[in-house]
Amino acid sequence: MANEVTKKDGAKQAFDAEKIKKSIADAAEMAGLSEERKNEIKEQVSATVTRMAEAKEEIATSEIKEKILSELDAIESSVSEAWRKHEQEKTGNEEEKRETPEP
Repeated sequence: MANEVTKKDGAKQAFDAEKIKKSIADAAEMAGLSEERKNEIKEQVSATVTRMAEAKEEIATSEIKEKILSELDAIESSVSEAWRKHEQEKTGNEEEKRETPEP
């Protein structure tokens, strides 16, 4: 099992399957799915990602994200679309903050 996750900035942290489940659940919530469907997707996709991580000592967050989105595209594209939209909005807000000079 992957014990460590390498983040985009190179920092390392412990692998946490619950974080993966929460991210999937949040995206399913944004997509407007029922509680039952949200739980089905969360469990199915997180199990697939965890199996992938079991084969590695270390895994990159980008690899985890890619696998999650690939799975979501296959089983419930509205959730992957919500995830991507949220990321675009988040990235846009971060870029705005960098471009706006401090008073």
